[in-house]
Amino acid sequence: MIRGSTVVYIVLLLVLVGAYLYLNNREQPADIELTVEPGTEVAEAYFFDAEEGAPTSIRIESKAGETVEVARGTDNAWELTQPVEAQADQAAAEAAASQVTTMRILDTVPDIDLTIVGLEDPEYMLTVTFTGGGERTVDVGVITPTESGYYVRDGETVVIVSRSAIDSLLGLLTNPPYLESPTPDPVTSEASTPSSESATSEPQ
Repeated sequence: MIRGSTVVYIVLLLVLVGAYLYLNNREQPADIELTVEPGTEVAEAYFFDAEEGAPTSIRIESKAGETVEVARGTDNAWELTQPVEAQADQAAAEAAASQVTTMRILDTVPDIDLTIVGLEDPEYMLTVTFTGGGERTVDVGVITPTESGYYVRDGETVVIVSRSAIDSLLGLLTNPPYLESPTPDPVTSEASTPSSESATSEPQ
């Protein structure tokens, strides 16, 4: 006669054998892979939409009262209109226009105290007009704790914008893009100065 405990062991053995056979003979699911096609890039968000067109004027004002502004004239060349009216360095002004179009949004910041981020009384104001006919004025606050960007407010929306583009624009306040004055010709300068010999010569 087979004992009850022996029957239990036999049943357990059969269950284990069945489970082993099932796990080894079932159809294996295909591996799922996430692939990215060559050349695929993650879309980036920019503060100024390309549909607005190219900048035709850029004005920056600081809380301290400094102002600089460049604008395209009727001949499409950049001119300095603030702090004085003068010819602008075309390369520097064009570089500023390029920075406007590359102001990348790093993050959106909802429900934040504007005083803490320097937007209740903005550190700077940036006004840009575009070939599309539009004009936008935005407030620029302080640098973020990670120093990666600036807090910027457009209407009721506060975002963090890449620091490099903002820094380049703010640099115009301390270094306006004046067209350099031509250097005086040293030969002409010497010619206009009386020689020491003629100055010290005595009448005969």
